[in-house]
Amino acid sequence: MGRLVSFLWTWIDAIMAILMAAMIVLVFTNVVMRYGFSSGLRVSVELSRLGFVWVVMLGAVVALRRGEHLAVSEFSEAFFPRAVPILRRFSWLVILVSVSMLFWGAVGQTIANWHNISPLTGLPTGVMYLAGAVSGLLMAFVAIMRLFGPPETVKPAPESK
Repeated sequence: MGRLVSFLWTWIDAIMAILMAAMIVLVFTNVVMRYGFSSGLRVSVELSRLGFVWVVMLGAVVALRRGEHLAVSEFSEAFFPRAVPILRRFSWLVILVSVSMLFWGAVGQTIANWHNISPLTGLPTGVMYLAGAVSGLLMAFVAIMRLFGPPETVKPAPESK
């Protein structure tokens, strides 16, 4: 199971890198064509926006997993050191509830907009909202692992390289 999860996180990093490279190529090509040849790729704007949404949502998952989101824990660690494990589990519960709302809202929007086809790319507009559903599901997975896992998983460990 550990190898499968590690493989999943490696693929998420690779997908984000591919999306970033594609966005750079699309935007650069569009700028060159627009200013150099007085034309442009209409599709590139929409595909860049779609790629950006996916990179942001997958990046939020990776940041949550690595513990790189903003956290202010100095107060609780200084004044309530014995309560820190309980407070961390409570914060993971709040995160789980929040990403569950993200997931269900994004699933509803994906379903509602799946039959709306973009005139430029021909892709369903629900693909944009699908990023929220996928990231919500992955973040819920991380939160469940941290909430119900062993005590050392409550606080994310530093990334080993």
